[in-house]
Amino acid sequence: MKASVRFPVTPTLLRRLAYASIIANVAIVVTGGAVRLTASGLGCPTWPRCTDESYHTTAEMGVHGVIEFSNRLLTFAVGIIALAVLLAVVARRPRPRGLLPLAVAVFLGIPAQAVIGGITVLTHLNPWVVGLHFLASMAVIAAAYALWRRTVEPDGPTTPTVPAPLRTLALLTTLVSAAVLVVGTWVTGSGPHAGDRGAARNGLDPQAISQVHADGVFLLIGLSVALLFAFRAVGAVRAARAAAVLVAVELGQGLIGFVQYFTHLPALLVAAHMLGSCLVLLATLAVLWATRERRAVSPPAATAPAAEPVTAGV
Repeated sequence: MKASVRFPVTPTLLRRLAYASIIANVAIVVTGGAVRLTASGLGCPTWPRCTDESYHTTAEMGVHGVIEFSNRLLTFAVGIIALAVLLAVVARRPRPRGLLPLAVAVFLGIPAQAVIGGITVLTHLNPWVVGLHFLASMAVIAAAYALWRRTVEPDGPTTPTVPAPLRTLALLTTLVSAAVLVVGTWVTGSGPHAGDRGAARNGLDPQAISQVHADGVFLLIGLSVALLFAFRAVGAVRAARAAAVLVAVELGQGLIGFVQYFTHLPALLVAAHMLGSCLVLLATLAVLWATRERRAVSPPAATAPAAEPVTAGV
């Protein structure tokens, strides 16, 4: 009987697939924002079909239908990449520990995110559901990042690279970053870009909730700067470099946020701000990962066989 042929999954291939998954999930956040910013949220007025009679857009639905349907098609592309990552992880030998659950989480997160997107359509773009749709995408991006980092690490024990108080501070910064994302969805739900001219708003005062969001951003930047100096003080070069990138990304994102607020939320800047949200999340996770590292386990040293005792001849 012939042996079955197994497609070889190299570490490089797995890393590239995992990295592609991050890029694809960030891309669908940006294109989803384009749907909302062009008022195409109800371009396909129902779900899972585009209309009651068709799964695809029709000429009568115009450009809004094309934009919404194209974003739905992109979900399949993101799902295919996630499936390719999952299959590569299953086929990988030896398989790094913890990799399979992350691949499953990313793969299942795609249809879950699509279902939430469908609920946004069925609820006529309820702003709270729209916000949940965005946050679900952020959760998938976080899982995809964790998966990618696991593919570039050796399969060994985790050891801290900074003192425990700084690891706690990095975790607190991550939680504040997540809170800023959540409040950001409330700001969006109170603003003018509803995704459709007839969609409801969440009823929050735009100026007041924007101030709450800005206060969270100031806190986040302050914590990130504190991490940068603390990491430098203890000689944690890799962690300090990650914190410096985070501060730079936050400052750029903050600048976009202030400009878009004072220029009455032009669509192009709002789209850039959505991309910036993804980059802030990824940079925050990079800092968190830099506070620990995995070290390869060295194989046990081979011991020479004991010499047999020499006996005198008779």
